[in-house]
Amino acid sequence: MTLNDTLRTAVFALRGNWVRSALTSLGVIIGIAAVIIMVSVGQGTQSEINKLVSGLGSNRLDISSGAGNQGGIRTGAGSQWTLTDDDAAAIRAQIPEVQYVAAGIRGGSQLVYAENNWSTSWQGVQPDFFDINNWKIAQGENLQAQDYSSAAKSVVIGETVRLNLFGEEDAIGQSIRIGKVPFKVVGVLAPKGQGGFGQDQDDIVMIPLETARRRLSGSTARPPGAVQQIAIGVTRAEDLAYVQEEVEVLMRERHKIAPGAEDDFSVRNIAEIVATRTAATKVMSYLLGAVAGISLLVGGIGIMNIMLVSVTERIREIGLRMAVGAGPGDIQRQFLAEAMLISFGGGAIGTAIGVLGALAVSKFSQDLPVQLDWQVVVLAVVCSVSTGLFFGFYPARKASQLDPIEALRHQG
Repeated sequence: MTLNDTLRTAVFALRGNWVRSALTSLGVIIGIAAVIIMVSVGQGTQSEINKLVSGLGSNRLDISSGAGNQGGIRTGAGSQWTLTDDDAAAIRAQIPEVQYVAAGIRGGSQLVYAENNWSTSWQGVQPDFFDINNWKIAQGENLQAQDYSSAAKSVVIGETVRLNLFGEEDAIGQSIRIGKVPFKVVGVLAPKGQGGFGQDQDDIVMIPLETARRRLSGSTARPPGAVQQIAIGVTRAEDLAYVQEEVEVLMRERHKIAPGAEDDFSVRNIAEIVATRTAATKVMSYLLGAVAGISLLVGGIGIMNIMLVSVTERIREIGLRMAVGAGPGDIQRQFLAEAMLISFGGGAIGTAIGVLGALAVSKFSQDLPVQLDWQVVVLAVVCSVSTGLFFGFYPARKASQLDPIEALRHQG
C-alpha cells in the first residue's frame, strides 16, 4: 500500500466512528492547549522580570535610612536621617568591588509650565545615579559636574513629565517650577515604560543632590549632609552577597552600632528580589507543565485504549486484508496512521485553543503577562503527533501480528 492509500484508509476508518475519535483526542487537545498557554505565560513573566532588572539597574544594592522611635512609637523605615554623604564616600573608598555609589533624597511637588501642571516625585541625585539605574538621555544633556558642585537649578525630566507639561513642544531650555522654585530643563530621559512593580518609571524628575537639599527638601531637622538612600552598583554580579556583607559591617562601624543592637539602616539586594520572583515563576511553570504533561499522558492512554478496542472490533477486517495480500507492515502502518491522525487533529484543535487562550489572557489579565512564541506552537503540534506515534505503536503492532486464518474465523 502507498502512503496515500494508507492515509485514505485511515481517514475512512475514523470517519466511520467520528464521535469516538473526537472524544479520544480530547486529552491531547487539553494537553497541547495547556502547553501553549503555560509557555506563553512563563515567557511573558520572564520578560517582565528582565524589564524589572533593566529598570532597577543590574548588580545593585540599595541602602535606606532606618526607622525611628519616638516616645515608644516606632516610625516606618526611612523616617530617620541616619545616612550621610560621608557614608557613601566611605563605601566608595573602602570597598574596591563597588563600581558606582550615589547618595540621594526624594520628595514630591507640583510642577508648573505655562498653563500646564503635573504632580510627580523628584529625586536629588549624585552623578553615579544615572549609571546605577541605567538611565539614558534621549534629548538635551545630562546634569554636568558644575551643576552638582554649584547646586544649580537644572533638571532632567522623564518622558511622562515631558508629555504632560510640554506635549509636542521642545522641553530643552525651558523653565519650569518645582514647587515655588524655577528650574531649567537640560535633558529628557529615554523612556523606560512600566516597571516590574507596575509603576511608571518615566514619571520622575532628577536634580542635583545639593540643589534638592537647599531648594526643595525644606527639612529643618535634617542633619548636615544627611541623605535618605544610597544606591550602589557592584562591578560583578557574583560579588553582590560579599559586598552586601562588607557594606553592613562598614555601616555598623561608622554608625557605632554595638554588637547585637539593631541596625539604623537597611540594605536591599535587588538580585534577591529578582531571584525570588524568578523562582516563583519557575514553580508556576512547573505546575502548569505538570498539568499539560498529565493531560498528554491521559490523552495518549486514551488513544491506546481506543485503538486496542478498534483492533478487537476489526479482527475479521484485518484477516480479510491479509488474505488479499496485505502484509503485517501494511496493517501496522494503517493503525499507526489512525492513531497519528487522531492525535494530530487533537493537536491542531488544541493549538488553536491554546493560541486563542494565550491572546485572551494577554487582553483581559493585568497580572499575567503573555509572550506568544510561534516556535512553541510548532513544537506543540510535533508533540501531539509524537504522542499518537508512541501510544499507537502497541495496538498497531498487535494488529499486525494477528494470524490471518484465526482472524478470518473470528466472529465479531
